[in-house]
Amino acid sequence: MKTLLMTAAAAGALLLAAAPATAHEEHRCLDAFCFNESLFTATDTTGGGPAVSLDSPRYGAWGFDLTGMDRTVKPGDDFYMWASGAWNARTEIPADRTRFGNFDALSILSEARTRAIIEDSAAGRITGPEAVQVGAAYAAFMDEARAEQLDIKPIKPELAQIMAAKTRDDITALMGRANTTGFSAIFGLGIGDDAKDPTKYAVYAGAGGLGLPDRDYYLDPKFAAKKAAYEAYMVQMLTMIGWVKPAESARAVMAFETQLAEASWTRIERRDRDKTYNPMTLAELQAATPGFNWNRYLPGTELKGVNRYIVSTNTAFPKFAAIYSATPVDTLKAWEAFHLVDGAAPLLSRRFVDANFEFRSKTLAGQPEQKPRWKRGVGYVNGMLGEPVGKVYVSRYFPAESKAKMEALVANIRAALKVRIEHLDWMSPETKVRALDKLAKFGVKIGYPDTWRDYSALEVRADDVYGNAQRAAVFDWRYDVARLNGPVDKAEWGMTPQTVNAYYSPVKNEIVFPAAILQAPFFHPDADMAVNFGGIGGVIGHEISHGFDDQGRKGDGDGVLRDWWTAEDAAKFKVQADRLGAQYSMFEPYPGAKVQGGLTMGENIGDMGGLSLAYDAYLVSLGGRPAPLLDGFTGQQRVFLGWAQVWRQKAREEFVRQQVVTDPHSPAYYRVNGTIRNIDAWYDAFGVQSGDKLYVAPADRVKIW
Repeated sequence: MKTLLMTAAAAGALLLAAAPATAHEEHRCLDAFCFNESLFTATDTTGGGPAVSLDSPRYGAWGFDLTGMDRTVKPGDDFYMWASGAWNARTEIPADRTRFGNFDALSILSEARTRAIIEDSAAGRITGPEAVQVGAAYAAFMDEARAEQLDIKPIKPELAQIMAAKTRDDITALMGRANTTGFSAIFGLGIGDDAKDPTKYAVYAGAGGLGLPDRDYYLDPKFAAKKAAYEAYMVQMLTMIGWVKPAESARAVMAFETQLAEASWTRIERRDRDKTYNPMTLAELQAATPGFNWNRYLPGTELKGVNRYIVSTNTAFPKFAAIYSATPVDTLKAWEAFHLVDGAAPLLSRRFVDANFEFRSKTLAGQPEQKPRWKRGVGYVNGMLGEPVGKVYVSRYFPAESKAKMEALVANIRAALKVRIEHLDWMSPETKVRALDKLAKFGVKIGYPDTWRDYSALEVRADDVYGNAQRAAVFDWRYDVARLNGPVDKAEWGMTPQTVNAYYSPVKNEIVFPAAILQAPFFHPDADMAVNFGGIGGVIGHEISHGFDDQGRKGDGDGVLRDWWTAEDAAKFKVQADRLGAQYSMFEPYPGAKVQGGLTMGENIGDMGGLSLAYDAYLVSLGGRPAPLLDGFTGQQRVFLGWAQVWRQKAREEFVRQQVVTDPHSPAYYRVNGTIRNIDAWYDAFGVQSGDKLYVAPADRVKIW
């Protein structure tokens, strides 16, 4: 249930939470807010800000906003600022946001449209059972008076169960219900496609238990102030629920979580698909974790007869179990109680909402103001009933011709990669054959699902915001459990149509583009095609390139995790990938806040490959004809301008400091400057020479795909 509750909490706050304990074969997404169904907004559509038009945006006369450029900057010195410096200077981050850019501006549009759909459903202007559910969910969230009246009452039953626990096994039993209740667990289970047999589902097990964004927040001295604020927040929350000795309990909980942090894998380690695939029987899992009673844990999961668990951070499991068995029961109870109220806070009364915001969004991510309740309500509904809302979104805002044009663009980008693979001078013929086979088997999903999920069995009440979240969690978990022994649903989507993002799934070997991203600045039918190729073409290429990044390359054309490379080719790939990682590890947006080249490796390869493929595909689209000059810019230059325009973004310092620790995506500034400096065509297009600040000697440029 944590996912749904945190969706309502974040509603755009820079809550890039640590990878959940149930994480398994994660999608490779275009933007950080990968699975946050709460959309991001800068202005209200009613009082409190200017109206947001529901029309698709346009940028300049031919798809690029020339007024955003700073032509006093030399392109070879700082391409991001040359393309976007004036925009950067005039743009202010709204008070209820941690970042703002063109990517986010499109999310504003999607949120405005989604709000209209939700409010039409609530008012009866959209009819049918799903509209009734959507309207009821929104009404429940918007009933602030009832939330004030109930105050802590919604979580009292769960709180009472925590208080009643007498033994460690009692706590373990509560942990087993973490997927369907407000309880938390140090070991989490999730169900997903089996990475080594993607035709079947598997149960994945991971270690979690941390309340701060990453293990570094506990262990790195530069986060000492955040850690202290977290402990103060624990005291505050435990006091608000009437916990005995809140300060003493908070200190003990902090010590417990710090031990877990010390035993946790780093995010870079958790990226390795080979090292995180460790199948175990139940007996092996129990033997690896003495002190943690899986026989008390498993009944609450409702999993029956499962004797195979794919353990991710396997070497952490014995350490977690030892820490757990040595921690006093009273500390474990306080830990459960704190995480219960922390997760539920966005759905409780104002005092809990405000306390949660002050720490989670303001202290950790630098967001000055809380979002209006309606914005959080839209995120809550999208998190619970995203597909029913998306069904209406598609009917209103996604024309059939957009899907057809995207299919053609995908074909163009795929063809460009095929040519590149065929002409790679570092890859052997044997590996090329397998790479081309994988490329040919890529699945493509555009706009929306062919089959919509049935939500008729989900009870949604207009007077029960917390209960709705609980029932939705139960509904989702039992949906996964019920299909555990059946075939994998290849038609399933990991995002809703109204999500402004895209992703690659390694186990399905597919690229997915929701309807909401297929608009300017990414794509506009009337825009110059060079800009479109730099925008949506770069996105398509980015997602395709994920299939061949440092982790995506480990799956074959059928999504099977296996080594299909020759040893020599794998070694050559690693040399180039390590060089790219070293480049990005030199970037330091703020003192002491460096980009982690190892953490951002996959996304950086995706960016570099994506833009290179888009450029190639654009040249092919010209059919040998010269591109026209537009406002003095060549077609080749406009491809790079289109890419730069997509990544116009400003972010608060606290957001960026959290991003470089937790996010596999580099900050937007480096997604422009870090990417183009390795592409030979960029040097040719802008006459970049030795001595320019972004110049990299040809021998030192990284070339992978």
